Amino acid sequence: MKQLHRLNAVAALFALGGVACAADEGSAPVDTVVVSATRVGHTIFDMPAAIDVVDGLRIREAQARVNASEALAAVPGLVAQNRQNYAQDLQISSRGFGARSAFGVRGVRLIADGIPASMPDGQGQAATFNLDLAERIEVLRGPFSAIYGNHSGGVIQFFTRDGEGAPSVENTVTAGSYGSHKLDLNAQGQQGSIGYVLDASRFKTDGYRAHSAAKRDQAAAKLTLKPLDNAVLTIVANGLHQGDTQDALGVTWATYLRDPRAGETDSTDTQTPKRTLAERYNTRKSIDHQQIGANWEQQFGADRLHLSTYGGNRQVIQYQAFSKAFQAPASHSGGVVDFDRNFYGADLNWLHVAGLADGTLSTTIGLEYGHSSDDRRGYENFIGTQFGVKGALRRSENDNVSSTEPYLQAEWQSGPWLLSAGLRHSSVRISVDDHYLANGNDSGALSYSHTTPVAGVLYKFTPALHAYASAARGFETPTLNELFYSGTGGGFNFRLQAAHSKHLEAGLKLRSGDNTRINAAVFQIRTTDELVVDSSSGGRTSYRNAGRTLRQGLELSLDTSWRYGLSSHVALTSLRAVYDQSFGTVLKGSRLPGVPNANGYADLAWKDSTGLFSAAIEAQASSRIYADDANADQAAPGYATLNARVSSNQRWHGWQFKQFVRLNNLLDRQYVGSVIVGDSNKRYYEAAPTRNWLLGASAQYQF
Repeated sequence: MKQLHRLNAVAALFALGGVACAADEGSAPVDTVVVSATRVGHTIFDMPAAIDVVDGLRIREAQARVNASEALAAVPGLVAQNRQNYAQDLQISSRGFGARSAFGVRGVRLIADGIPASMPDGQGQAATFNLDLAERIEVLRGPFSAIYGNHSGGVIQFFTRDGEGAPSVENTVTAGSYGSHKLDLNAQGQQGSIGYVLDASRFKTDGYRAHSAAKRDQAAAKLTLKPLDNAVLTIVANGLHQGDTQDALGVTWATYLRDPRAGETDSTDTQTPKRTLAERYNTRKSIDHQQIGANWEQQFGADRLHLSTYGGNRQVIQYQAFSKAFQAPASHSGGVVDFDRNFYGADLNWLHVAGLADGTLSTTIGLEYGHSSDDRRGYENFIGTQFGVKGALRRSENDNVSSTEPYLQAEWQSGPWLLSAGLRHSSVRISVDDHYLANGNDSGALSYSHTTPVAGVLYKFTPALHAYASAARGFETPTLNELFYSGTGGGFNFRLQAAHSKHLEAGLKLRSGDNTRINAAVFQIRTTDELVVDSSSGGRTSYRNAGRTLRQGLELSLDTSWRYGLSSHVALTSLRAVYDQSFGTVLKGSRLPGVPNANGYADLAWKDSTGLFSAAIEAQASSRIYADDANADQAAPGYATLNARVSSNQRWHGWQFKQFVRLNNLLDRQYVGSVIVGDSNKRYYEAAPTRNWLLGASAQYQF
């Protein structure tokens, strides 16, 4: 915590210095128009919600563009952790929602170019975001997230840039520590009324942690067409392939202290020396994901019709680690997960704009539908004495999830007032058709439904000072992965209920001249029937409903430009997230696992007057994080790190060349970067890299 206090002091100095020294020589922060909260385009300054935008420059600036956590670290209220484990994707939580996710992203809605990157049950993968093509990322927190329905503790929207201007081709090469390297090739341009962007990349790494090597192939395309006056058709497609991505697993505190990069030794191994669990079972995951979507937007004067449709396929096979003896009961569904998922959906909405009471009323009415169907198998992860192979069948079923969600949203604006309200009714149906009854599972279905209202008001005291307040009710169904197992490890868990939440927020938005933007928000969230880990062992986690939780917090962000090309960005979060009711061995007041009390980011950047050179130093910090509900086990200690980057670019005829050097964790700190919440074997801890480097260079030719 002392390190975090130091970061807060540095951030305060940045803020004071920015306000005092700002002048016309700096590049003023930009007021980006966003659509996430009200579906009507406004600048962040004019929105009654906590929302931040990470622009394309920040996403691309001296970064590998492999993990969304590279850019999302600069957003208050958000915790985005690279687990150094590409088999499990990032950990992302918003105001504590999603922190318990064993893999992927849940509790936070992911959307890419208007197409959901979260499935109807709420589970999503940020790895499908193609950062090489990023125009911006919008991050919405708080009450207005509820207008997106189920699993909307926050909303992260990714936008791909449009193809514009003369055709160009760009090649980028990056290389870094631990055998990491990436090759990216993209092309973009516009021919008449057709804009296009194409991209393909390959990323490989040996991994920082033992048994964490990965290879990721990614491809994406975006076409923007204008077939009619006042109409735009956008077609987006992307693909992701990860073959045999190694799973490093978590380790105990004793193993972390002995060697943070090591894996957990398998005490049952008969070999000498004993192998780690990851080595013995060759834990790994293969992923194939393809998706295509289309957005049609037609203007009728001030009114607008919007239709989006999408479909795709996701295939996953994962090899987990647990002993043959543990597998013996017939109720166990095996150590190999193998599923083939087809998914599709659509969203249709109409925006109508009319005058009302000396103001403007904008009303959106819409209907969203999503469906996913899994052909799922479970197999033993051994044949005889050989582990880490696909053995006998232990589970066979079809899982279907569908969601139907009508919504209505209205906004009235007049003079200094902006009033916004919305209503969404979500109906989620989950069914399982079991073909293998010997494991104790059974066919059945669950249905969840809830109406999520939201309302907000913004008042403009002056052109430079706006204040707002908002409130909402939200809900969160169990995901398929949270329903798959009961506490004994076998049997679909039909007992789980949805969690319900009430959100309150108030905030201030301030401009100081043309050079400084300050956003501050305070919030409170009360949740009932919170979903918590019941047991987690042998690669499978079961869940149950607990009592009430309470989240209270403060978020602050600041952007300022100084003289002489200097600028700074600060993002600070204070969050008290606790259980507000005792259950089992968990006492009232225990902190929610996976959620830090405080975290922060600050940078100081410089760009020369010609725009050819830039440099920055970044600071990141987090308080300690508990990994279990009772807070009885060793918490991951707090930490603070410093990073530095230097970039340059040159132009020659039709060519543009860019180079950068990045040094992460300059002070060579050893720390736990993420935790696996609720692991029954207490293998909670996932180490972050010590000092590491990254180099990159690109060449672009414009025809």
